Amino acid sequence: MTIDDLALTIRPGLTDEALNELFTAAWTEHRTTSFEPLLARSLTWVTLHRAGRLVGYVNVVGDGGAHAFVLDTTVHPDEQRAGLGSRLVRAAAAEARALGAHWLHVDYEPHLESFYARCGFRPTAAGLMRL
Repeated sequence: MTIDDLALTIRPGLTDEALNELFTAAWTEHRTTSFEPLLARSLTWVTLHRAGRLVGYVNVVGDGGAHAFVLDTTVHPDEQRAGLGSRLVRAAAAEARALGAHWLHVDYEPHLESFYARCGFRPTAAGLMRL
């Protein structure tokens, strides 16, 4: 499998079935959900498909102004460690910029710091409150 076999798409139509299949494979704690409300509030999303199968996804939400936020960067476990996550995030950043965002934010766990650094993010101080 090569990167050339992949189709990268901005804001494609997505089904709950395809997204739940990807998230179930990639995230141990995932529970089947409806993604329609999430996508309805999104600034954009980017996907990767191989042979018609969803293998990568990233969502970007915005504040209606200068700030956008990366959420749910997901690559199917069979496809990980091949640069696909970075490709998704870079495409999402380019699209967010084209849509008027000036800043792209992401929260991540410590083990993902090097991944997001390779995508072009730099660490900043931030606050977080659990609700």
